[in-house]
Amino acid sequence: MFNLIYDFLIVFLFFKTFKFFGIYVATMVGILGTASQVIIHRLWKGYFDKKQLFVLCIFMIFGGMTLYFHNPIFVKWKPSIVFWIFGIGIIFSHFMTKQPIMQRLMTSVVENKIPIPLHVWKKINLAWGIFFLMLGAINIFVAYQYTTEIWVNFKLYGILGSLFLFAVGQSIYLARYLE
Repeated sequence: MFNLIYDFLIVFLFFKTFKFFGIYVATMVGILGTASQVIIHRLWKGYFDKKQLFVLCIFMIFGGMTLYFHNPIFVKWKPSIVFWIFGIGIIFSHFMTKQPIMQRLMTSVVENKIPIPLHVWKKINLAWGIFFLMLGAINIFVAYQYTTEIWVNFKLYGILGSLFLFAVGQSIYLARYLE
């Protein structure tokens, strides 16, 4: 639970900053907050989290373009780029590796309780891959069809809510294999 709160702290800070100061200050806060997360993780755990480094790089590129060109569309693309790359990576692992990414990520959480068959992990892996691809597409749709304020609300409530509901659905699906 702590990791979920930690990961979405930057989204919340972006949201709150946008409400008071607008998209450009929120973009700066997002970039600086993500950089701080990377540094804190490094100091706390002793290594860099690859996912955080990846998100920071994407945020710096697209957030930087938003600030440089003074156009919010670039920062609106950032979640989609992240989701699409995650989705492609997850689907790639589904077909090209012995152990799907979702199995590797979740083994310490559920595998100790009871071994879950590989075909179940493959279903979960494929579902997450498709989910991330669709979430990226939905984000782009909202970014182009609605105002920046609606997009920022969607970023907090829509994306966070979707991730939460999908994780709950996965937990319900996995529950039948747990003691």
